[in-house]
Amino acid sequence: MNVAAAEVVSTRSRWLPAYVGVGSNLKDPRAQVTRALEAIGRLRACRLVTSSPLYRTQPLGEVVQPAFVNAVAGLLTQATPEDLLSSLRTLERELGREPPRERWGPRVIDLDLLVVGREARHTETLTLPHPGIAARDFVLYPLADVAPDLEVLGVGIVRQLRERVANRGIERL
Repeated sequence: MNVAAAEVVSTRSRWLPAYVGVGSNLKDPRAQVTRALEAIGRLRACRLVTSSPLYRTQPLGEVVQPAFVNAVAGLLTQATPEDLLSSLRTLERELGREPPRERWGPRVIDLDLLVVGREARHTETLTLPHPGIAARDFVLYPLADVAPDLEVLGVGIVRQLRERVANRGIERL
């Protein structure tokens, strides 16, 4: 085996922590989020370690729509960030997500890859850490429940970020 192949094998056999934001505001959002958390635990090369409590949150943007239910899944993964994102997109489709009609519009399910270890990416399809973490109460409240001391690369410590984010009426369910 050459050195490059050995590095790929070494990287893929290593378990990295990853955090996924889960949200829904259509078709019984609480059940949709619960179903998604269970399904995330069945993804290939992933182990669901923890999940946050559920929160009722207000939608972003100008689109009039129902409140969301949000949570965060904490997992260990051997998948690359790109493969994990691909698995999450496939799972969204399997769970009934349709292509969005408008930005920040209503959705049956939304799975956002927030953080994978200390990985940083900025490609056409993937930005890590997720670019909206520091400004989103619906991410920081549940993320602080499962990983308060997590250092989000280039952003800060989750507990401190949560203390600074505006609370737009978030409610723990």
